[in-house]
Amino acid sequence: MLHFIKTSVFFIAVFGINSAKAQNETYTEPVEHKIEDTTFVNLKDYSKDFVYDMKYATEDNFLKAKVYDCAECLLRLKTVKALVAANKEFIKKGYKIKLYDCYRPLSIQKRMWEIVSNPKYVADPKKGSIHNRGGAVDISLVDVNGKELEMGTAFDFFGPEAAHNYTNLSKKVLSNRKFLKKIMIENGFNSFDSEWWHYNLKAGLKDAVSNQKWNCN
Repeated sequence: MLHFIKTSVFFIAVFGINSAKAQNETYTEPVEHKIEDTTFVNLKDYSKDFVYDMKYATEDNFLKAKVYDCAECLLRLKTVKALVAANKEFIKKGYKIKLYDCYRPLSIQKRMWEIVSNPKYVADPKKGSIHNRGGAVDISLVDVNGKELEMGTAFDFFGPEAAHNYTNLSKKVLSNRKFLKKIMIENGFNSFDSEWWHYNLKAGLKDAVSNQKWNCN
């Protein structure tokens, strides 16, 4: 009888181990879908805390023409992450980022170059802008009432007054520009000398130029 019990216990133990192994061999953990940092995404899918004034989706721009299919801000995911982080810092201080432009298809860059063929203000499409790479944004700031901070010139103003090193401006304007630049640089962006509104993601400078179009659905 004792021998039977021992044999039964041994059989159950071995059977249990083998069953567990069989279960482990057939069970596969679900793999979570991972979006690469270089993938183009829509900023609105990652944050609702931005203000939009997408100029090239209207006729209110230096082209005097609507050249974007819809007023969406597409960027590479790593740019979105850095921009959301920067905006959180601004929100803590009572402000939000206002967006004028994000990713720009290469075809639009060529059209801009035909109008303003000056590399100081418009990137030569032969090289491509970081806008064409999904790593640049044109921005300003608004306060809690949605009023835009004074920055000295309008967006896309082609003149020396738009440059960061231009100092013949009021103390308030200089302070606002400095504030915008400080937070953006702290969150992984570089400023552009001749345009107070333009910021490049440092980690996006080597990404490929793209002519991807919007999905406006």
